[in-house]
Amino acid sequence: MTSQTSQIALITGGSRGLGRNTAESLARRGVDVVITYNARADEAQKVVAAIEAMGGKATALQLDTGSVETFAQFAGELRQRLQEIWGRDQFDFLVNNAGTSHHNSIEKTTEAELDALYNVHFKGVFFLTQTLLPLIRDGGRIVNISSGLTRIIVPESGPYGAMKGAVEVLTKYLAKELAPRRIAVNVVAPGAIATDFSGGVVRDNPDLNKRIADMTALGRTGQPDDIGPMIASLLSEDNRWVNAQRIEVSGGMAI
Repeated sequence: MTSQTSQIALITGGSRGLGRNTAESLARRGVDVVITYNARADEAQKVVAAIEAMGGKATALQLDTGSVETFAQFAGELRQRLQEIWGRDQFDFLVNNAGTSHHNSIEKTTEAELDALYNVHFKGVFFLTQTLLPLIRDGGRIVNISSGLTRIIVPESGPYGAMKGAVEVLTKYLAKELAPRRIAVNVVAPGAIATDFSGGVVRDNPDLNKRIADMTALGRTGQPDDIGPMIASLLSEDNRWVNAQRIEVSGGMAI
């Protein structure tokens, strides 16, 4: 049986890409994991199986982070799962990772597109965090995922970058408001990463891949293994004094 002192992380969008890499990186450090998935239950179960193969405990719950009306029910399901698997009412780390891509100019973006971005990337992060605050232990940590696109201006990325910018400001306010509970809150901003995000455009387009590599100090595009372990390290006790910070993990893009 897992010790009561085991740490538990909840990672939204943990069935693929950076979320999956983060979940597995935390598991390698001995942190147990709850992941959420939107539609791909089969992929989520692969992550759970991989973590269990490492000797850790993991579980997956369905969640659409753009549907605020479902959050109360999700919190109840999470509390039940925490009790069933760990005998606990709270978890330690929240990683707000789930997201969708968007490529369109400000001029051409529709109201429906902007609403969809807002629902997932800001409103969802805001209210899911609010809903789960009673389940996060005092002294825990929150990591929000932003993007290098809040600093590096790329055509047709304005609406997406603006939502991530809002998350970066929210992070600082959360760090201040949650300080009495000793909950540290930081935001990680990955650069261009070769995953299936945006239809795998960075991973699968050789010309774009080369352009990104050429504008990156370390001379290549990012890989999931550049991000997940960094987030895991940020959640470790070694980084307990890091709070209210935006940390870009881009290999030095556009410097």
